[in-house]
Amino acid sequence: MNHKNSIIQTKQSFEASFEDSSFYNKQTRDENHLEKILSMLPIKSKMKILDLGTGTGFLAFPLAQKHVTTTIIGLDIVDKALNQNAQKAKSLDLNNLFFINYDGETFPFDDNTFDMIITRYALHHFPAIEDTFSEINRVLKNDGIFFLSDPAPNDDDTERFVDEYMQMKKDGHIKFYTKQEWLDLGIKFNLHYKDGFKTSIRFPKKKETALEFNDIMSRHPKHVVKGYEIEITDDEIWITETVNNLLFQKITTN
Repeated sequence: MNHKNSIIQTKQSFEASFEDSSFYNKQTRDENHLEKILSMLPIKSKMKILDLGTGTGFLAFPLAQKHVTTTIIGLDIVDKALNQNAQKAKSLDLNNLFFINYDGETFPFDDNTFDMIITRYALHHFPAIEDTFSEINRVLKNDGIFFLSDPAPNDDDTERFVDEYMQMKKDGHIKFYTKQEWLDLGIKFNLHYKDGFKTSIRFPKKKETALEFNDIMSRHPKHVVKGYEIEITDDEIWITETVNNLLFQKITTN
């Protein structure tokens, strides 16, 4: 699948997911995780912050409410979610919060626009991750902060059972990255690791989107699968995934 088709698949799947907002929230909302992120971000007055892959604005809204002198821009490919977000921001009188649509590849901003870029549970959908990091580097100011939060494969999952599992949903999942893979990408694009912490996510999947489940389970060692603490209920499959939360600073040397 080429990059554009992958982006289209992701967009279509998330438009459908947002129709069932209760299940989408069940998959992604975690107030404890949110508080840890908000406590870690070194936000200062009058910053301009990009929330990349903003979705329903899980990070963008509390940031805009807490830091009223900052400007928050949520960027995503899903029009429906962005329209709903914009209406919500208006109803809450959040004049420092804006939402913008883009093509999933080139960020619609000038070089050195943002003091900070944040992203949560989005980067594993990006089909050309090096191009994305190049764009992050381009629009982030020197000394700017980049924060990412994204699930990771278990250490012993070298054949990436978890990626096959997540790809069953056909929502454009590309891959989960290890901490070292993120650090290597950071070095390549002048993003120097500063701090981080690990969390976990207990992620539900509807059985109707997991038709290849038994086949995938049979192809991977039992001890690898066991490490994800999979639980099967009447209509859902639950998996536990480690989450990397990593803070970088852009440092360009001449």
